[in-house]
Amino acid sequence: MRRTRRPRLCLAGVLAASALLAAPTARSAEPTDGHLTDLVNPFIGTRNEGNTFPGAAVPFGMVQLSPDTGHRTGYDYADSRIRGFSLVHLSGVGCRIGGDLPVLPTTGEVTQTDNARYASGFRHEDEAASPGYYRVGLSSGIDAELTATARTGVQRYTFPATDKANVLLNAAQSLHKAVGSRVEILDDRTVRTEITGRGFCRDTLPYTVYTVTRFDRPFTAYGTWDGKTVSPGSRTGPGGAYVRFDTTQNRTVTATTALSYVDAKGAGTNLRAEGGRSFDAVREAARRAWEERLGAVRVQGGGDTLRRTFYSSLYRSFLAPDVGSDADGRYTGWDRRVHRAEGFTYYQNWSLWDTYRTQCQLLALLAPREARNMAISVVRVGEEGGWLPKWGYGTVETNIMTGDPVTPFLTTAYHSGLLDGYEERAYRLLRQNADGVPPADVPTAGREANAEYIARGWAPYVKGRPQTKLGDSDYHQGGSVTLEYALSDAMLAQMARSLGHTADADRYAARARNYRNVFDPSTGFFRARDAAGAFAGPADPAHSVGFHEGTAWQYQWLVPQDLPGLVGLIGGDRAANDRLDKFFAYDRLLADPATTAREVWVHGNAYAYYDAATYNPQNEPDLIAPYTYLSTGQPWKTTDVVHAALTLFTDTPTGMTGNDDLGTMSAWNVLSSIGLFPVQPGYGTWGLTTPVFDRVDLTLDRAHWPGGGLTVTANGTSAADRYVQSARADGVPYDRTYLTTRALRSLRSLDFTVGPRPSEWGTSPRAAPPALK
Repeated sequence: MRRTRRPRLCLAGVLAASALLAAPTARSAEPTDGHLTDLVNPFIGTRNEGNTFPGAAVPFGMVQLSPDTGHRTGYDYADSRIRGFSLVHLSGVGCRIGGDLPVLPTTGEVTQTDNARYASGFRHEDEAASPGYYRVGLSSGIDAELTATARTGVQRYTFPATDKANVLLNAAQSLHKAVGSRVEILDDRTVRTEITGRGFCRDTLPYTVYTVTRFDRPFTAYGTWDGKTVSPGSRTGPGGAYVRFDTTQNRTVTATTALSYVDAKGAGTNLRAEGGRSFDAVREAARRAWEERLGAVRVQGGGDTLRRTFYSSLYRSFLAPDVGSDADGRYTGWDRRVHRAEGFTYYQNWSLWDTYRTQCQLLALLAPREARNMAISVVRVGEEGGWLPKWGYGTVETNIMTGDPVTPFLTTAYHSGLLDGYEERAYRLLRQNADGVPPADVPTAGREANAEYIARGWAPYVKGRPQTKLGDSDYHQGGSVTLEYALSDAMLAQMARSLGHTADADRYAARARNYRNVFDPSTGFFRARDAAGAFAGPADPAHSVGFHEGTAWQYQWLVPQDLPGLVGLIGGDRAANDRLDKFFAYDRLLADPATTAREVWVHGNAYAYYDAATYNPQNEPDLIAPYTYLSTGQPWKTTDVVHAALTLFTDTPTGMTGNDDLGTMSAWNVLSSIGLFPVQPGYGTWGLTTPVFDRVDLTLDRAHWPGGGLTVTANGTSAADRYVQSARADGVPYDRTYLTTRALRSLRSLDFTVGPRPSEWGTSPRAAPPALK
């Protein structure tokens, strides 16, 4: 039985921490009297490789109409020229993708066809953005405004008085590799394109997008280009097109562009379904859609900066996955055939290695209807494409990242009640994925190292092993892959047992203990094994090999299914807490939390994954790590670490920690700020820690959350008073540091009493999240 150590107080350190923790936890005015959208700053994360975009989108929209400045993922706040406003951007990805059909207004003769050359300068003083809207004044004297519906992007350009006001539609350039393109001027108001591209972090199979752009007035002239050759009067070409207007009297030109991943007919269907409204009407509808979405969470307390960073994170959490089906329900499946979604909306873009840890749980809580459709979409991907996805973009698999992230994604949906009617269909696919390897003719890599993992109990690390499929290889990351496979086995065991597949459940539960097979007792850390079974690489865990985007130090806590077992391997609670304290530089943290976060934890840019022995808040492997203290009898330290990490989120272009990865980091901020965090991703266990707001009111969908709402209070929470003294659930004393999804379903209130010093709350052995059996 675990022995609990009494809190060791460091009052001087606590008081010294107060000033620098004040930013994320200070109290001030009540919520804004205006719109919640006024609290969102879309420019957060547009510098230092946060890779967010400031342009226009609606929640989960197919279209993300945003400026491209030359950065590989679209927009960088440090740039000063805009190459075009393109239709597709994924928030926070680390590699180039999208940027389809950059459109730019110009004046004068069209002489350049490379958007890097005809790009226009701009200043941030002439730039503004809010949810669903973007505006910029270009150095050419043209004002550009953007807004969006789910499947269309609307552009409004205000030109100087001229008879040569142009709009350039560049079908041949994008953020990905161009494979082929075609542009057609259909009539004196309409341009159609077909664009095929490929690429992401590695090469991929090609995918095609179709667009139709309809202008609000006739062209006075037009032309196309092929390479550098411009052909005035031409209606078709492989490169791009320009259309011209006379703005000597009416200076405004508005265009609506519809997107489809199915065919040109689909783009036309989407234009008819969602086009035809004025720019201002579309902008207002987008604002209302965001207002409703953000209104699911109302906070009280906290300063203006804290509320802006919180609502900006909430906003980014709702940008993906994205609608993939057209207005008539048709979509392109992973078998490259056209299907129709009946009774649900089909979604796409699956950054599963990232989102299975935070964002999918947040969507299950706050957007369960959409989250259900997303889960059903993943099931359809598995059924139509022959295997469940790994990292899917649009209609293709990229196989980026490693392990088995689709399992905790779908088991999260199952335990959240989002797979009703699809339970066995999902389970069959998960079982296929867990017990096999995809055949050669299926693009998805799946559990690539599964044969060895099942036979030996670990995935081997084989440096330089030739890849059989595009993307990343599990064999190149055998240490972390073993941990991730074992985590997924644990989550699948719970689903199997719940569905009555007892033999399967026992088998997966046994495999969930395979993390022990890569534990090296001589170092006390996980180490990758080579094909012969020998531990590979340096014994120093800070310089380990075979761990994807991290080190053995950073992966050591990725055993959420059995933290008691892991603690036992390390040597018990005392040894585990000593190691956690070292990992988080806890003594320095107490003395100076914000500086520790920025100068000790963040030891380089967003891609500095390796050669480190400390917590890395910029990347996914460590997202759960601060909550490990809940399982070692020192829950107050979780609060210290989490609140220090929250200082990394600021209301500036550099205010993102690492890549946002389709809302992953933003969801971490939202959940940690509320005080509810999914500590066993793939299962319904929510760790508790001190909220940063006095009060949070969550409005929940009664169809999925019978309570209909949850109020979390921590009156007086601040940097000085940040430690839980006691908690009450629906008025009843509550001494555990976690809640289950089952309990959360009917819970109406969760009240924390906070104070200036750690207490005994949550320190008993029974208070910790239990291991999964």
